Amino acid sequence: MAGKQTKVRADAIHALLDAHYAKSECTLDFKNPLQLLVATMLAAQCTDERVNIVTKTLFKKYKTAKDYAHADPEQLMEDIRSTGFFRNKAANVMAAAKSMVEKHGGKVPGTMEELTALPGVGRKTANVVLGNACGIPGMVVDTHVSRVSQRLGLTKNTDPVKIEFDLMELFPRESWTLVSHQFVAHGRALCNARKPLCGDCFLLPHCPHGQSLKKKAGAKS
Repeated sequence: MAGKQTKVRADAIHALLDAHYAKSECTLDFKNPLQLLVATMLAAQCTDERVNIVTKTLFKKYKTAKDYAHADPEQLMEDIRSTGFFRNKAANVMAAAKSMVEKHGGKVPGTMEELTALPGVGRKTANVVLGNACGIPGMVVDTHVSRVSQRLGLTKNTDPVKIEFDLMELFPRESWTLVSHQFVAHGRALCNARKPLCGDCFLLPHCPHGQSLKKKAGAKS
C-alpha cells in the first residue's frame, strides 16, 4: 500500500508528465493487434527504430497468424535477424501464432490471461497490446519505466511485475497506458541510465534520486 506522501508526489508527477508529454504514444509502427504483438516481441533487447525498419518488410510478407505459424523457421529467423536474439524470437513468434490459430481462430486474444498464456508473451508485451491496440489500460514496465519510477521514489521494487502493481496503485486506471509512454519518453529525453540530466529536469523537485545527486554535487563544490 502506497504511503500518503508517495501518492501526493505521484499526483504532482502525473500533472507534470501530462504538461510535458501530453501526446506520448507507442513508438512501434503497427496497424492491428497482430502487428503490434509481433513488433513488441521483436523489440526485446532491441530499439523500436530497428524493429520498425524490420517490420516494414516483415508485415508485407506475413499478414496473418497462420502466415507466422506456417513460416519456414530459417527464413523467419533471417527476416528478423537484425533485431537480435533472432532464434528465440522466431521460435516464440511461431509458437504464439500457432496457439492463436488453434485456440483463438487466428486472432490476438484480448485479455491479460489469454495473452500471457501465449508462448513468449509476458505481462509487459500483453500490456503493450492491450493498451495500444485494444483500448484496455495497461501499465507497461520496461527498462525506462523501471529506472524512472525507482529514481522518483514511486517504487522500491526491482521486479517489473511488482513495479507494475506499485504504479497501478498510484495512477488512475484510465491513464496507465499514457503514463507508461510518458515515463519512456522522459527516460529517453532526460532520465537516461548513465548520466541523467537532473539540472534540466522539471521533475527534480519531486525526485529523491535527483535531490540526492544535487546535494552530493553541492557538497563537493
